[in-house]
Amino acid sequence: MNLTLLILLPLFTAIAILLMRNATQVKWVALAGATAQFILAFVLLFLFRQERAGGNTTQMLFELQYNWFPSWNISFHLGVDGISVAMILLTAFVVIAGVLVSWNVTKMTKEFYFLLILLSLGAYGFFISLDLFILFFFLEIAVIPKYLLIGIWGSGKKEYSANKLALMLMGGSALVLVGLLGIYFSGTERSFDLMKLSQLNIPIETQMICFPLLFVGFGVFTALFPFHTWVPDGHSSAPTAGSMFLAGISMKLGGYGCLRVATYIMPDGAKEYANIIIVLSVIAILYGAFATMMQKDLKYINAYSSVSHCGFVLLGIGMLTKTSMTGAVMQMVSHGLMTALFFAVIGMIYERTHTRQVSEMSGLLKRMPFIISILFIVGLCSLGLPGLSGFVAEMTVFMGSWEHPDTFRRVATILACLSIVVTAVYILRAITSTAMGPLKAGYETLTDATWNEKLAALILVAGIIAIGVAPFWLNDLVSPGAEIIMQKISPVTTGIK
Repeated sequence: MNLTLLILLPLFTAIAILLMRNATQVKWVALAGATAQFILAFVLLFLFRQERAGGNTTQMLFELQYNWFPSWNISFHLGVDGISVAMILLTAFVVIAGVLVSWNVTKMTKEFYFLLILLSLGAYGFFISLDLFILFFFLEIAVIPKYLLIGIWGSGKKEYSANKLALMLMGGSALVLVGLLGIYFSGTERSFDLMKLSQLNIPIETQMICFPLLFVGFGVFTALFPFHTWVPDGHSSAPTAGSMFLAGISMKLGGYGCLRVATYIMPDGAKEYANIIIVLSVIAILYGAFATMMQKDLKYINAYSSVSHCGFVLLGIGMLTKTSMTGAVMQMVSHGLMTALFFAVIGMIYERTHTRQVSEMSGLLKRMPFIISILFIVGLCSLGLPGLSGFVAEMTVFMGSWEHPDTFRRVATILACLSIVVTAVYILRAITSTAMGPLKAGYETLTDATWNEKLAALILVAGIIAIGVAPFWLNDLVSPGAEIIMQKISPVTTGIK
């Protein structure tokens, strides 16, 4: 399979959107493009599994490489492993759901859908890039649309939120760029090629400087404590599809970068900073959970909950075991689907009630049975109910973390587990207050979900259940990639006690 299709398809879709004459044409072109991306992602999954079943053990499949800037050793180098395929599938799910949920957007429709598709272009390019300069290029492409989506189509303090998000993420990007340049200029063989760098023994001195730059830089994107403050404001002000893309896709760019770039090419640095990563992850998990309990706005509830759930991703990476890293990737996929669905449901409720305050809603199950039923499902997934993706992902992280026999990591694992109790409290309280009780005055004429909203919700629910009921396909997809990363790390972690 030619991986450039994952870049060309959203690019052509975005161009086609700009050529359309009216909003109806724009929406259907965007939906056609998102559907094509969705199908292409599953074709990639099928071909990838077929190659592996046929005995192809090459680390990266479907590689292609073209010299782009030879004097700087920059090449257009693409390839995928199981981890990349999992993230591409997640992106495809969120994109098609986001397009469907945004069907009622009337303000600058053409520009809105163009930015959504452009964001997906950046995400696909990021997940398949094996040249770090090209990877950084696509990371920046994924940042710019977020600023505009919040600043133009957002609500509340949208200018403040857009500026805060842009400044924080650009700061993270700057750290990433400095880290990449540090690696490039420190070695005798100057290269941005991820595969080549992974084979080099980068001096420990370089790793001690560049690893925290890269990890923190990417960590800003995935709500690494204390650089998480853009998340609540950004999510609360963004339009529904913007929130879905932010939480479902953009925050996963950071987790993927922490794992694929920082940890993989600098295993000694990962070992040296592992304890710090674990501490910050546990703080994020607990802080996010307790902060969520204080929120009254549904979007803020989901935003702070995302800080907590993304903490599990970083915890899985920081534990430096094959199982925990597999769990980290599964958590990225699970949280991406779950939080995108949560924001979609919140958007549906807000569009009808014109409020996101839990205290101002009650009895909505009587008027919106489909929407509230989906709210129940995503809430139960968030608190880790068996049979849904949240349980599988978090349990895998916990099991991988518990593999370490030392007291420090065991205590960190136990503290992280305690957050589940807090999660259950705020999720059940929010759902009960919203769905149950007498119907508020003025809500008698509320309508249930439309066809596009139902389709978007069912697509994301299907992904959540597919992982929750039959997690082995995702584990088998991701685990070999985690094993390869561990082959780099294991020599440095064997001495852990």
